[in-house]
Amino acid sequence: MRATHNISTRILGIDPGYDRCGVAVIEQEGNKDILLWSSCITPPKGDLDVRFLEIGKTIESIIHEWNPSILSCEKIFFTKNQKTGIAVAELRGIIRFLAALHALTFLEFTPQEIKRAVTGYGNADKQQVSTMVRALLKMNSEHRHDDEYDAIAVALTTRPLMR
Repeated sequence: MRATHNISTRILGIDPGYDRCGVAVIEQEGNKDILLWSSCITPPKGDLDVRFLEIGKTIESIIHEWNPSILSCEKIFFTKNQKTGIAVAELRGIIRFLAALHALTFLEFTPQEIKRAVTGYGNADKQQVSTMVRALLKMNSEHRHDDEYDAIAVALTTRPLMR
């Protein structure tokens, strides 16, 4: 009789933002998704260089601590404020660099792809996303910031690709 092995995949999901950057680590084992850890990186206000350094160093320490094989990130979408969009694009470059530096598979998803993967509806609102994230992971209703739920949703979006 052959032993069956559950292959697990660890994913770092990131919702990039220079004021608040959502991060989450999930593990996919077979058909089960387990939230291992999530948080928001909130760098000190001020110069973007200082914020980027803090976020980059923190993401690198998360990679070292949790040893993911995949880094999933939300694709940027430009809002009315192009200055904000450019800064988030620069942060995504840092995140992408860290994925390459640590030989992680880098995946990116649009907000609509993430919403569709988690809720089944590409125009879902933040409340619908957080409700489905809690249901999919059988999480209690402890308060988390929207950016944290978004990072978990980004990580969960990877799951259909891994099965």
